Amino acid sequence: MSKEKKATAIPKERIEEIYTFLLNSKIKSSDIKKIKGNETECLKILNEALTHTSINSSFNHERLEFNGDAVLRLAASEYIQSNFPKLNVGDRSALRAQLVSDEWLAKVGEAIAIKETMQIAPKALNDKAATQTICAEATEALIGALYECIKEIDSIKIWLEPYWNIESKKVLSDPHKQNSKSALQEWSQSKGLRMPLYKITEISKIHGDSKRFYCKVLLEEKVAGEGWGSSRKKAEKEAAKKALESI
Repeated sequence: MSKEKKATAIPKERIEEIYTFLLNSKIKSSDIKKIKGNETECLKILNEALTHTSINSSFNHERLEFNGDAVLRLAASEYIQSNFPKLNVGDRSALRAQLVSDEWLAKVGEAIAIKETMQIAPKALNDKAATQTICAEATEALIGALYECIKEIDSIKIWLEPYWNIESKKVLSDPHKQNSKSALQEWSQSKGLRMPLYKITEISKIHGDSKRFYCKVLLEEKVAGEGWGSSRKKAEKEAAKKALESI
């Protein structure tokens, strides 16, 4: 018999845990009612989203994380259209990038305590360096699961809107702070300089390590800023931010 948990039989305690999590996450009661209307299938989907790869390699959050990415982008685009119709396409793209980013997803995941509801192996659960990644991936999977169960994009938007309102206010009050790479590029072009050059070095092989990648950004062959991050993108953003601060 496989050591991995079967996807079919969900214990009563787990069912109660999932419903409690949905309520605490402020999922609308009408949406929870829809889930209960197709309970067997929806609980299987939600349990899939809330199962980490570390505990089950065949039945886990990855499929729904992939689907959730598409749902999230569409919901964020509709949110921006409804709330910021006068933004130009470039600013819309920059704002949406922040509203669907791993950083933002991790914030939502931490706010709803998704890691506490995940079925996850003790080693991964205790890996503090990977907490942000786990929260981001699980939240995106939850979005995919909710859409599969409720089949409405509006429900996803209503649920995520309070989090987007906070993030949008921050981004639009200081867009360069949130998009340091674009800001550095604009500055260098305004000064007639060449494009910033980013050089990345992988320091660690540990997934989720906040200093896994080291980046230095060069302006006219001189180091203008340095940064570290758990991904190449984060390291580049941090290096650009430091360069802007020094400028």
